[in-house]
Amino acid sequence: MNRREAVQRVALMMGGVLAAPLMAGVMGQVTNTGTSVAVTAEQEALLAEVADIIIPTTDTPGAKAAGVEKFIVRVMRDCYKKEDQDKFYAGLAKLDADSQTKFGKGFIALDTAQKNEMVKLSTTEDKPFFLRMKELTVTGYFTSEIGATKALAYLPIPGKFEGCIPLKPKQKAWAL
Repeated sequence: MNRREAVQRVALMMGGVLAAPLMAGVMGQVTNTGTSVAVTAEQEALLAEVADIIIPTTDTPGAKAAGVEKFIVRVMRDCYKKEDQDKFYAGLAKLDADSQTKFGKGFIALDTAQKNEMVKLSTTEDKPFFLRMKELTVTGYFTSEIGATKALAYLPIPGKFEGCIPLKPKQKAWAL
């Protein structure tokens, strides 16, 4: 399976097609040539924590282990307009502020149950942020080496080469 197939499968699993900027980011393209939001280390750590609630470590490594926060930062910087970046990072700041209001501490300092509660709350109170965060997390995870090799079935070489085999009746020949 190549990266493009993995992205298509992830898109199907998410129930639709990936946004154009996200698809450009997966393919390593830069579509935003304008200004970008400067992301702090604290924001990146917060992204890692939120992503790890969306895809936690179970019998396979989670989003934090896969470095999804770096993917999110790169794709937001390289492929989304500054206005979209501002909205996304404002949503991230709102999640942290809401955690501070509700529990008296920032999102990173919360225990897992409280983090789950805050993320669940953001699915209704700040749905656009949550949907974008989920889309970026899932795509970043399943296109990472950890996601592709540990969470998905991975076959680096898809079968052995047999140069001359008989075809069954009405079987199509393999594409090159």
